Amino acid sequence: MNREKIMTLVKRSLRFLPDKSYIKLYYRLRVGRKLDTENPTTLNEKLQWMKLNYRFPLQSIVSDKLLVRDYVKEKIGEEYLIPLLGSWEEYKDIDFSSLPKQFVLKCNHDSGGLVVCTDKDKLNHFEARGKIEKSLKSNFFYIGREYQYRNIKPMILCEEFISDNGKVPMDYKIYCFNGVPDVILVCKDRFSKNTHRASYLFFDQEWKFQPLDKGDENLQDTDIPKPENLDKMIEIAKKLSKDFLFARIDLYNIRGKIYFGEITLSPNSGFDPDIKYETDLMFGQKLKIPYWDSINRSI
Repeated sequence: MNREKIMTLVKRSLRFLPDKSYIKLYYRLRVGRKLDTENPTTLNEKLQWMKLNYRFPLQSIVSDKLLVRDYVKEKIGEEYLIPLLGSWEEYKDIDFSSLPKQFVLKCNHDSGGLVVCTDKDKLNHFEARGKIEKSLKSNFFYIGREYQYRNIKPMILCEEFISDNGKVPMDYKIYCFNGVPDVILVCKDRFSKNTHRASYLFFDQEWKFQPLDKGDENLQDTDIPKPENLDKMIEIAKKLSKDFLFARIDLYNIRGKIYFGEITLSPNSGFDPDIKYETDLMFGQKLKIPYWDSINRSI
């Protein structure tokens, strides 16, 4: 049994714990360090503090993959949204005859409830239905205790499949601290049949590779072409992150055409074991929490 499956079983077994106890225990198991709740200094620690103390309704809106579309439309314009083909409460309600040959099914309330269909005639409906219905039954809140997911009504949505020469496009994840875009995490080779997992590489805004993850010094190939309109992507990230202390803005860029992906308020639910401790600390120093002394810091 691999580590990810073990962690999933651990999360399920700890579900009964209150938020504070769950977060402290799981942080120790996942990150490998004791969570400092009195003086959080790293990004992971500050995200945990924010999950418990920094809550407002807009967080749930932008975390809902359906409702966030209106937010994006208002902030930057509808032209950046991937076309929506439909939304349903149950899998059985989907009229596949009305869908194009290629499309993406996903749930609005979680991470992972995703089916990428590149050929409708070859879609395995048994597997697709099982994956989607499993996601519909889950409450993503209990996995990382991210409050914004707790009361989202589970739905299925279908978007057009946007491709880069027939492949799933790279995902550009822009880290924004207090509304200021910073480093860019590029995700490539997602859903590739030739690789077992995606690759993640950090770049600065001058498009220089930054070895911020554990083991990055040993990577042989860190050459990823600089996307067209990078300045525009950074401008978009700034507008979309303005309302939050921290947000990661995920975008696609296909030959200069920019699409919105999602807004992530707590990457890895604040349990990121892959970034170096020095990176975690550096990110934490960039994130400023206003009125720190006036906020109840006891969790």
